[in-house]
Amino acid sequence: MPDHPQPAPAVNAGKSRRRVRKAIFPVGGLGTRFLPATKAMPKEMLPVVDRPLIQYAVDEARAAGIEEFIFVTGRGKTAIEDHFDESFELMSTLQTKGKVKELDELTRMMLEPGEVAYTRQQEPLGLGHAVWCARRFAEGEPVAVLLADDLIKSETPCLKQMIDAQAEVGGNILATMEVPEADVSNYGIVFPGAIDGNLVEVKGLVEKPAAEDAPSNFAVIGRYILQPEVFDHLGEKKIGAGGEIQLTDAMAALIGRQPFHGLTFEGTRFDCGSKIGFLEATLAFALDRPDLGGRFRNVLRRYAD
Repeated sequence: MPDHPQPAPAVNAGKSRRRVRKAIFPVGGLGTRFLPATKAMPKEMLPVVDRPLIQYAVDEARAAGIEEFIFVTGRGKTAIEDHFDESFELMSTLQTKGKVKELDELTRMMLEPGEVAYTRQQEPLGLGHAVWCARRFAEGEPVAVLLADDLIKSETPCLKQMIDAQAEVGGNILATMEVPEADVSNYGIVFPGAIDGNLVEVKGLVEKPAAEDAPSNFAVIGRYILQPEVFDHLGEKKIGAGGEIQLTDAMAALIGRQPFHGLTFEGTRFDCGSKIGFLEATLAFALDRPDLGGRFRNVLRRYAD
């Protein structure tokens, strides 16, 4: 069971409720589980139906009111930058050919000038290190962190649910879901305190515990709202599980010092870092499309047996 930090003066309540305007997207991973597809293409550009994973994450952030988008990239990730950049030749061709629908779709996905920033994680030192690389862009504000591998299908975007909860309780909010006991060793796990509806007080965090050592089955999913003090702890560059700088360890250092909750979000999460999860997401999103769902069901019937 993890040690907990000694209580210290809490941050100012008003300060911990500051509106979240900035989101960090760590997209520097190698995507080795999808080789050879990801040899020359970032895993975040893998399409679910007709939109890449990173587009779903950015759209979720936009729908939650995020105004600044910070991408932490690595080598071979220029396709992500190109995706959110102007393509004058393509736009001109679509306009000339009267492809109004396609032109409107591309126009809607564009990020405004000054809204987007890119920084590079030169070494793959873990998620905590990737988030730390964006510290100067955060400029002392609370930030959202979204992992594109975790695709969440919901009526109200997951991050919007979290931001609404954070406006009420302040501090830090993690997206959580209950997982089978056999799966807890694959996640960061919450040591739970008081439970109020879909909010659980976070009393501690442990990264990928053995099932017999896990304090609960509340698993942390790839959505976070974090106060700026997390960057101070990430800056210590302490090596954690897997020989990497773990975001979980830095978050754990804030517990007892700031409000900290997990939100059991409404929606379905797909682990698109795995092939099965990626395929399931493709099925779910395709079946939900008015223009594809009916025909796709007919296709699936041919392969059901």
